[in-house]
Amino acid sequence: MTVEVGSVAPDFSLKDQNNETITLSEFRGKRNVVLLFYPLTFTGVCQGELCSVRDDLGAFQNENVQVLAVSVDSPFAHKVWADQQGYEFPLLADFWPHGAVATSYGVFNAERGIALRGTFVIDKEGVVRWKVVNNIPDARDQAEYVKALAAL
Repeated sequence: MTVEVGSVAPDFSLKDQNNETITLSEFRGKRNVVLLFYPLTFTGVCQGELCSVRDDLGAFQNENVQVLAVSVDSPFAHKVWADQQGYEFPLLADFWPHGAVATSYGVFNAERGIALRGTFVIDKEGVVRWKVVNNIPDARDQAEYVKALAAL
């Protein structure tokens, strides 16, 4: 299944790096969401992308927007990485069932067991308003999803 622009974003509940449950639908009516799927914790391109988000966090996490980053790694690996890198946004564990949320968004690479670099901008009503999916080695252009947020 592939999530398309204009469709309702599939809901999910996942544990973050602090072992707290984050549910996508909790943001409905409150905040837009930038949902970032990334392949693996502790990898170069992923770290570069998330450090860019960290360094411009006000654009992605404020009273109108929440950033959620998702990989198949465990909450425990996310905790170590978040502490090392100073990530102050949720790193969500699509750990078990393995890749189920990435699969529901159409960004799970079953052959490799990891997510593609899928980005979904979801409005306050829970509707996907913008998306891009990059292959595993290809970094995203953060400026593009900043533009998508500005259009909401």
